[in-house]
Amino acid sequence: MKNIIKYIGISVCVLMLNSCDSYLDRQPDDTLTIEMIFQKRSTTQRYLFNVYSYMVDESNTASNTPWLGASDEACITYLQRGYCYMNNGAWSPDSPPYQNFWKSYYQGIREANFFMLNVDKCPEINFEEKLQWKTEARFLRAYYYAMMMRMYGPVILVGDEVSDITSADLDLGKERSTWEECMNYICEEFDAIAEILPEKQETNWYGKPTIGAAMALKARMLLYSARKLYNSDDSFYKNIVSTEGKHLFPQSYNAKKWEWAAEANKAVIDLNLYELHKEYTDEKINPYKSYAGIYLSLWNSEVIFGRALDARQWRYVTTPRGIGNLSYGGVSATQKMIDAYAMSNGRYPIIGYTNNGANPVFDPIANYSEGKFQNVKNPADGTTYSNTNTMYMNREPRFYVSVCWSGEKWKAGSTTIDVEFYYGGNSGPGSSHNYSKTGYLISKMSDHSLNHKNSEYGRFSWPICRLGEIYLNYAEALNECDPGNADILKYINLIRERAGVPNLEEVYPEEVKDQDKMRELIRHERQVELAFEGYRFFDTRTWRIAEETENGPIYGMNVMATDHKPKGEFWVRTIAENRVFNKKHYLFPISQEALDRNKKITQNYLW
Repeated sequence: MKNIIKYIGISVCVLMLNSCDSYLDRQPDDTLTIEMIFQKRSTTQRYLFNVYSYMVDESNTASNTPWLGASDEACITYLQRGYCYMNNGAWSPDSPPYQNFWKSYYQGIREANFFMLNVDKCPEINFEEKLQWKTEARFLRAYYYAMMMRMYGPVILVGDEVSDITSADLDLGKERSTWEECMNYICEEFDAIAEILPEKQETNWYGKPTIGAAMALKARMLLYSARKLYNSDDSFYKNIVSTEGKHLFPQSYNAKKWEWAAEANKAVIDLNLYELHKEYTDEKINPYKSYAGIYLSLWNSEVIFGRALDARQWRYVTTPRGIGNLSYGGVSATQKMIDAYAMSNGRYPIIGYTNNGANPVFDPIANYSEGKFQNVKNPADGTTYSNTNTMYMNREPRFYVSVCWSGEKWKAGSTTIDVEFYYGGNSGPGSSHNYSKTGYLISKMSDHSLNHKNSEYGRFSWPICRLGEIYLNYAEALNECDPGNADILKYINLIRERAGVPNLEEVYPEEVKDQDKMRELIRHERQVELAFEGYRFFDTRTWRIAEETENGPIYGMNVMATDHKPKGEFWVRTIAENRVFNKKHYLFPISQEALDRNKKITQNYLW
């Protein structure tokens, strides 16, 4: 460990911290020995920043992750990205997209272990600060394990072991631990960490972990573990046995898992440190500003763990090309996601599909229609559109905050355009592949007061964990272990109240009495409330429904039509993509490179 290493300066864009940009951007003048690094407070702190640097910026969804591009809530037009290969089934252990996640997270774990091993050597830091920094590194280690587990299932637990820091291959030389061993480990770690972390970080260090962050991540992972992918009597992972003779996955259903998930999520609520973000007009909740403000109001009271980010990467790919400058609008909502939003009366308009998803079945009492054209008002900004498809009429507030349809005005500061998603339109296909494949874009998280044309992008709050998720987690777990418990409706209705829609029992009085129907209502509410935040990808997989939701045609409007005139071809539901999903795709394959380095690793099912 006495090798000389070059210590890397870390940009604040890589960290989730809200401090000292110029300091973090500076490069060291010299290479430093290990002994030198841990002699000074400044270099020791910079090593801790290095441990943070392995956090993936998941807001850069067009490049860094497949959580939107390979989910049924979004379509992304850019070619030769990882989600493209996932969607057409052209991935394998020999060429797995995002294979660097496995290596990078283990590098982060190694760096965390190395930091914890050495931080006590620093003579310029007192005991309390050493404990705080060591606990932050310990939190990051558990976080990196959790991020891998949601992709790969069981992973290799290395404990406090530190491999050679100069090693490029990270040959861990160990078999994967079982799912239950992994879950027990990270839950115990998050519990211990929560005993030490503060309730709130100082203003300059918002984004560092807190007690709430540790408890929320534990609660989420317990919910995932309770769901069908890891908790059933008919698991198709039953026969995966490690080289050590252990079954890597649970062998039977355990009802207690739902109780553990419910208790863990309720414990986060009972901290009383967080509240749903709300903004008011005339002393009444403004659902449009409230929902938008979760992301536009930095470090608001709903964010349990998150990052305050430069918004340019998100807004590059979600702003329609017609605005100009670096506007590549190609991250689009699917028609299925458009259909998911409730009407203003609180009912969901589509109750199913026929003809392989081509034809929606309408709820007869939702007051919904499509294919008719009349004046439609967007209540978020008061704009009225003439001769507009009635499918966008009388929808719930989250709809108007979250999506943009063809013909709608996109406002960017002093610049406003009428968006045209058809062939040859200002933001459609034809002269560029920077266009929406479905005839929609995601406007959630966009600050329309900023002029993108003049390179004004601003910042936004990317919530890694927020209270709205915890409410939904708790309701889901409680519905499985204690159906009919009054807290189920209580916390779902708190979400709906903020969203400006009626209480669930007012809209579905009979359905809320039925556990199975309530399960679907909770899932539907989760799909809408957490849309485009990266949850849906893991929800459909852990619920084990992705063979239905991610397989086959994905629909949008007909963007190859040459106009979007009323009743024209543009308004016909049209296949935007045909996707492939089968059982092996529920979990990522471990790369062949990693398997070749470490012969003890057992591959995932069917890969």
